[in-house]
Amino acid sequence: MTQVTNVLLVGVGGQGVLTAARILAEAAFASGFGVTQSEVHGMSQRGGSVECQVRFGQQVTSPLIPAGETDVLLALDREEVDRSLPTVRVEGTVVSPAAQLLDALPHPRTLNVALIGALSTVLPFSGRAWRSALVRVLPPRFYALNRQAFDTGRGLARLCIRQGTKGLPKDET
Repeated sequence: MTQVTNVLLVGVGGQGVLTAARILAEAAFASGFGVTQSEVHGMSQRGGSVECQVRFGQQVTSPLIPAGETDVLLALDREEVDRSLPTVRVEGTVVSPAAQLLDALPHPRTLNVALIGALSTVLPFSGRAWRSALVRVLPPRFYALNRQAFDTGRGLARLCIRQGTKGLPKDET
């Protein structure tokens, strides 16, 4: 059996969840992995939940993460962490914004890329793969600002990453 890494990205409409998922998928592909991506937009245009699943590994056979098998949860919104936490393995990783990261952003709309920067510290992709993904996905006129956000997220990653979900509140529903 081959190892597949399951990443669930969540947020609300307008936060850039889809862009973050595209960057992650591109970095995985640039690193030589098989990649699948699926998205649920929900009421995204009205500020509702948005969810993307990115799976990568040597051989990925389904775009959907099996129940309870999320390895990494990247959440752009605190309420989405609470809603999505039951999908994360006990030994999984949670990436969410820390107050210091929010204060250090070069622009409020770069949170998604800053959290991808934090995520980059726990995934097996090279700096070259991440840079390539940023160039391929982001519009050229916003690249410099987003690259700054990515680097800020990498620098503050330890504040945004929680290894293991033990002790975090799980939804009882």
